[in-house]
Amino acid sequence: MTQTKLAEAVGTTGAVISLLESGDRGLSHKWLAKLAPVLGTRTGHLLEVDPNDVSSDILEIWADIPEDRREQARDVLKAFRVKASNEN
Repeated sequence: MTQTKLAEAVGTTGAVISLLESGDRGLSHKWLAKLAPVLGTRTGHLLEVDPNDVSSDILEIWADIPEDRREQARDVLKAFRVKASNEN
């Protein structure tokens, strides 16, 4: 998603989104609450995960999953997490 599209979705400007992305403007609870639903995530996840640590192909795959199928996709991924922790 471009900064412009994200800005339109949350009712701000691309310049503000740029400031938020760069860290020049803090991510307040207000901003987290506006951004998370548009990005298809939860507010805490925006703070917990560094996008540089996530493979871009995973994000692209997730973006291609229809909204009504994402719960199913999460369940499949959780099953892998549970299996991995049981193997250790």
